[in-house]
Amino acid sequence: MRICIPTETKDGLKAKAYDHFGSAPYFTIYDTEKETFKALDNTNAHHSHGMCHPIGVLGTSSIDAVVCQGMGARAIQKLNEANVKAYRAAGETVAEIIKKFKSGKLEEITVQNACAQHGCH
Repeated sequence: MRICIPTETKDGLKAKAYDHFGSAPYFTIYDTEKETFKALDNTNAHHSHGMCHPIGVLGTSSIDAVVCQGMGARAIQKLNEANVKAYRAAGETVAEIIKKFKSGKLEEITVQNACAQHGCH
């Protein structure tokens, strides 16, 4: 499974998670089977509210899930249309978030419980 975590830096497992999915400077992609990672620049980090295009940035990375502190309903909808689920986890390091994800206890982010504006968490 390939997990996308929005991050502040490209520091791999030590990278600190970014608070909000769409405006993160980078996306760290972690492969749980191979235990490898890569970081992508978020070329869509500066966008108007509701205009995030996550699949446009992540499209070639074939991700299965996103783990972040929050994201808007439109981003959730676009990810779900691409068969990608999103889960909520507090901003920590990539390594800590992966550990929480593997525990299976993270809340799924849905259109109903998504952020309504930037700065919602």
